[in-house]
Amino acid sequence: MSAIKSQDTKPEKFIRLLLYHSGYRYRKNYKLLPGSPDLVLKKYKTAIFINGCFWHGHGCHISHIPKSNTEFWFAKIKRNLIRDKNKVSDLLSTGWRVLIIWECAINGKIKLSPEDIKTEIISFLNSGLEANSIQGI
Repeated sequence: MSAIKSQDTKPEKFIRLLLYHSGYRYRKNYKLLPGSPDLVLKKYKTAIFINGCFWHGHGCHISHIPKSNTEFWFAKIKRNLIRDKNKVSDLLSTGWRVLIIWECAINGKIKLSPEDIKTEIISFLNSGLEANSIQGI
């Protein structure tokens, strides 16, 4: 468990590279906002979370409860879901927009192409939506 990273994960680096090469500038792990979003685009007043499907209980093929110690894992993932919901509602109540990018959109069996992910992100930034998520097909 101690080897699991919470910052600078491969999916985060992938999304940062996509945004940077598309001309978007961002802040990483911005501590001044609730939940310390993985990426913050101040110009668009947008917080981006890149969530691991297992840790955040997405419900896709990557997300499953381990067969051993199931009570512990069920409780842990449930706490994570509650925490995620609270931090998103805190951000929305302060006028920030929230985009959640799920791991299955980047790494899973049903992943999107990099071009599709970039298109989804850019269309969210240019839309008037308050919140959205990008997930595998």
